[in-house]
Amino acid sequence: MPAAADRLGPVLPESWFQRDAPVVGVELLNKILVSQNAAAEVVAGRIVEVEAYTEDDPASHTFVGRTQRNEVMFGPAGRLYVYLSYGIHHCANVVTGSTGVGQALLLRAVVPVCGIETIRSRRRGRSDSELANGPGKLCEAFAIGLSLYGADLTSRASPITIVDDGTEPPSSPLIGPRVGISKGVETPWRFRVSGRMS
Repeated sequence: MPAAADRLGPVLPESWFQRDAPVVGVELLNKILVSQNAAAEVVAGRIVEVEAYTEDDPASHTFVGRTQRNEVMFGPAGRLYVYLSYGIHHCANVVTGSTGVGQALLLRAVVPVCGIETIRSRRRGRSDSELANGPGKLCEAFAIGLSLYGADLTSRASPITIVDDGTEPPSSPLIGPRVGISKGVETPWRFRVSGRMS
């Protein structure tokens, strides 16, 4: 990653992600997602909302076992699982846990902190509050597509990483049921920073 991204903080190592998704989910809040495209445009955003999915969760893509689509969710941790939702928009997930156990965190919303003009150009016609306040919007804002499936978020050489700028996770995150699913709807694995709603 370029010097501009390096100044945001150190890249989180693979070991940091090697815990169960609901545990990592709370601690991932306020970390920073950083992306750089082939044109060297750098964008970054503070993660303010995630949802956890585990292998024994009927709402998870890994509940049915390994498939070509979900293979990366079985590890190693710290990789990016990207899929196309309803043939319309992409969704980005951070793989967590031990290798061989399929789980991940859906990135639902970030607040831009770097490259705001680039993000605005990608999300033309949207207000600043709508730039990345949903999983599909986030992927469009950060130019995340299927080409980033399996990207190593823990490598400084990767086009997409997660860094820690020293900001602590919220002491009292909002915790509630996940949205946009038909199974496991009662599971309280949606984690948000208070005041940052999508």
